Amino acid sequence: MNGRVIADRYELSTVIGQGGMGQVWTAYDGRLDRRVAVKLLRPDRMAAATGADEIRRRFVRECRVTAQVTHPGLVTVHDAGKDGDDLYLVMQYVEGADLADHLAEHEPYPWQWAVSVAAQLCAVLAAVHAVPIVHRDLKPRNVMVTPEGTVVVLDLGVASVIDTDTTRLTHTGSPIGSPAYMAPEQAMGGAVGPYTDLYALGVLMHELLSGTVPFAGSTALGVLHRHLYEPPLPVRGLRPEIPEPLEALVLRLLAKDPQHRPADAQEVYEALTPMLPARGAAGGPLDPTRPFLRPFAPWPDRAAAPPPARPPATPRLDVAAAVDEVKRLLGEGGVTQAVDILGGILPAAAAEHGEHSPVVRILRKQYATTLMDDGQYRRALPELRRLADDRTAEAGPGDPQTLQFRYDAAQCLEQLGEPAEALAEYRALLPYHESGPDPARAFDVRRRIAGLLLAVGDHTAAGRQYQALLYDAERAYGPYHPLAADVRRQLERQRQFHNP
Repeated sequence: MNGRVIADRYELSTVIGQGGMGQVWTAYDGRLDRRVAVKLLRPDRMAAATGADEIRRRFVRECRVTAQVTHPGLVTVHDAGKDGDDLYLVMQYVEGADLADHLAEHEPYPWQWAVSVAAQLCAVLAAVHAVPIVHRDLKPRNVMVTPEGTVVVLDLGVASVIDTDTTRLTHTGSPIGSPAYMAPEQAMGGAVGPYTDLYALGVLMHELLSGTVPFAGSTALGVLHRHLYEPPLPVRGLRPEIPEPLEALVLRLLAKDPQHRPADAQEVYEALTPMLPARGAAGGPLDPTRPFLRPFAPWPDRAAAPPPARPPATPRLDVAAAVDEVKRLLGEGGVTQAVDILGGILPAAAAEHGEHSPVVRILRKQYATTLMDDGQYRRALPELRRLADDRTAEAGPGDPQTLQFRYDAAQCLEQLGEPAEALAEYRALLPYHESGPDPARAFDVRRRIAGLLLAVGDHTAAGRQYQALLYDAERAYGPYHPLAADVRRQLERQRQFHNP
């Protein structure tokens, strides 16, 4: 972990992006206990002619404007300001793969996917251009494909903060901006507008369809020259299966003259609509066609397995320090960060001390408890089952700690919407609790069983369970105890439903 705290609130964790102008970090928002992304920009590394003070002023203005744009395909801006010599921008942390990596993993990119990505980008650009804001640096590295298949655009407004004169070369000979995606008018230092982003969209679509940008070269100036003077290669020359209307649209977007491009992002979207994939088309993990095939639908296989583990929050093995840090974080309400630290230290601790060592057992128990506190029941469940199995082998099925692990696992199943599995687990636990020293836990398990019987549709069995529970609760605690009163209300509610 970096340990640096920005604005007394955002603790930097891991670098996830780096360039000549700054870095992007994963970080923790200590005030709201959430994961965020923090972009740090160094004004002294930007346009010297513009001046650091002007860059700071422009940065604040652009952040204020871009934060007003709300769209599901646009990364949310949470905060911005100055910290020491750095300007910082705090954004929503987006899970998934950036479009450049996504393309590399699925090359050749299905043309239907390219259409789906472009259509989603048009929806974002239409919202952004209505403000109006011009992105200026639309490229695959600034686009994320989330596990749900939605496309999220990053770095809105950042290019305009760095420098409005995108053709000016730095001392390294590289232009400010991304030459491969730069519109001719932008390369020439002319006025930019929504049409500039449409050109970048055309470059991006050409890359998705052909596997390469239309204009490449060994130097930035060479690339810019080709943007200005060379016609792009039609994509059907490389992939004949691409529909002619799609090739024609890409060529229109890549027109040298902005007036020859589509009028706006809405027009591009309408041109793409007939080419969007039909329902029933083949999909796959991180499939960008999914939002059009099944809008907002849950993944059918997403509930079958826990989500991928988050990257470890600490690269070094210091179990004692990690435990102390977790205790501090939990005391301050930092559950999310505590989860990451525990998840990061567990594999290393198991490798060093052994999977069944006391230190690993303690860490795994804390990890499972913290995951439950964080509402991450799917990740907590396998940890609890592992703990229960180990404890059963060591101390037997009736051991209080074994029963607690299994009880917590049953709670996870309840929260995950698995009533039949949770019911089976509670029923297996009940005999141990009924013969144990804690009658309150036995009553609690019985009430949960009754509720789950209702959830699986066995109302008759649930009624019998509640009736028996009411009788035993009144005998043990009296008729006015909260448990008895609650069960009585539940039975009355059932009677009202069955006898209206």
